[in-house]
Amino acid sequence: MAVIVPRGVCRCGQRQCRCPLMTTPPYQPGYPQGVSDKSKVIAGVLQILLGGFGVGRFYMGDTKTGVIQLIVTLVTCGLGSLWGLIDGILILVNGGVDGQGRPLRD
Repeated sequence: MAVIVPRGVCRCGQRQCRCPLMTTPPYQPGYPQGVSDKSKVIAGVLQILLGGFGVGRFYMGDTKTGVIQLIVTLVTCGLGSLWGLIDGILILVNGGVDGQGRPLRD
């Protein structure tokens, strides 16, 4: 489904164009534009506590990495959970991005 959007909203810069309908609005009320609605602190703590199961990554919307962390933990009989612990610390220190590539909010 496509909609006609006014100039300035569309990336192509034309007066009117037909753009695909976006699944998420370009502006989320209550949060600055371009910033995720997911919290860096919650993602980091979930990843530290349950990172072996990829819970922090699932919370962030990064299901691919979450599934990989879960498989690595199961295959290595739990040793792969160190990856989740380190990943959670890095999320808390450096931040991260959600599944759509937006930086996590503080």
